[in-house]
Amino acid sequence: MSATDLVLRFVYPSNPNADFRTVNIHQVIEGSDNTIEMYKFHHPNTGLTTGVTSFQRKNMETQLWENAGQVEWSSNTSGAVYFGVERISIRELRKLKKTSSKSRRFKVNNSEYKWKIAENGTDLICVSDNLTNRGKTIALWTQETLILRVAERAEGFLDRIVVTCFLNLWFKRVGAW
Repeated sequence: MSATDLVLRFVYPSNPNADFRTVNIHQVIEGSDNTIEMYKFHHPNTGLTTGVTSFQRKNMETQLWENAGQVEWSSNTSGAVYFGVERISIRELRKLKKTSSKSRRFKVNNSEYKWKIAENGTDLICVSDNLTNRGKTIALWTQETLILRVAERAEGFLDRIVVTCFLNLWFKRVGAW
């Protein structure tokens, strides 16, 4: 990862009854105490395994929030994600290559990426799984600081990185990695 990475901090509600699927994501400005709100995930049905988690992205030009998509949960571990009108099952965003696999794969524009649990057991690493870039880190989740670092080359599919990280954090939390 490098100095040109996009650094995102996940900010969970202070209310202990809030659902873990409700989170605001702020861009951390390097060398500053200021942050910029970028994403809002909201899951209103605390405690229910079903429901809809909506996510919005802030348009930096207009400073208005825009609907980016939603996760329709049919259970704690299944459902579908809508990126605008494109529907993808959660299973497709967390694919196993083999039944014994510890990584979870997803595709963007015919390129494959995978999230894996870091050696410390708490952090997550997202790497490219394409022949030309195999193993290159494109995102890194640090649990201790609640920071997601995204490589500049992955900003074109930032929504996918953020949402798949969000999903993988949820699955780890419910013990269903």
